[in-house]
Amino acid sequence: MNYFERAKKFRAKKRLGQNFLIDEDCIQTILDVSDISKNDTVVEIGPGLGFVTEQLVKYAKKVYAVELDEDMINEISKINADNLEIIHNDILKTDLSEFGENLKVVANIPYYITSPILAHLLGEVDDLDNKNRKSISQIVLMVQYEVAKRLGANEKSPSKEFGLLSILAQFWADIEFIRKVSSRAFFPAPKVNSAIVKIIVKNEPLLKLTNYNFFRKVIKACFATRRKNIKNSLVNAGFSKNAVEKTLNDLNINENLRGEVLSIKQMGDLSEKLKENL
Repeated sequence: MNYFERAKKFRAKKRLGQNFLIDEDCIQTILDVSDISKNDTVVEIGPGLGFVTEQLVKYAKKVYAVELDEDMINEISKINADNLEIIHNDILKTDLSEFGENLKVVANIPYYITSPILAHLLGEVDDLDNKNRKSISQIVLMVQYEVAKRLGANEKSPSKEFGLLSILAQFWADIEFIRKVSSRAFFPAPKVNSAIVKIIVKNEPLLKLTNYNFFRKVIKACFATRRKNIKNSLVNAGFSKNAVEKTLNDLNINENLRGEVLSIKQMGDLSEKLKENL
């Protein structure tokens, strides 16, 4: 199947971050790791020219293809499948809970809105009742390679990798790195490599906390000024200096450390103790 020849007929829209996946092996990898059966409902985000879509409809009970670009809508409308429903909408304005339960999401999304889309699908760390997350069982995601490393990063990873996106993803899901994808797998070829990541959504958050909104404020403070130590970062975010000093002392955390050297659990302990000391 010559995806390259088919893709060449269309002009990708740079403003929408369009790069069409044309590598047959990558498409097969997405299908394999998605493990779709005739009992599954799939939501595909950003189907583009429908190269993945036309395979998904062969295996799934139902496929909802959410696409913003009208030109792409016209193209995927040519797929002859009774189990395909095309949703002409911005994914960030789409309520996935309307599509059912235990949804399997497949997404090849514009890299510049990866974080907002993940927040929309999973909810922030203090969004305990996010409707989208509660309706999703797994997400197979094509993202920029550097973003894939950030999704699975921890306090032992290079400092630039571990951050708010890491915590957001891991707070509500288990992250599995599947494979690196060369820029040559796309047309037009982007300037960066990509990666396929599988995200298994959890029913419960990673940590049991008394105040999730407070935890969100603490982690935002820890990563807001990466060059500052954790004490100054928290104080600059408006937390009481005395409470911060007492909390760090109580937890035996060196105040000169930077926030990214703390594990997610340690940040949870920091949040709980700081709330207690205020």
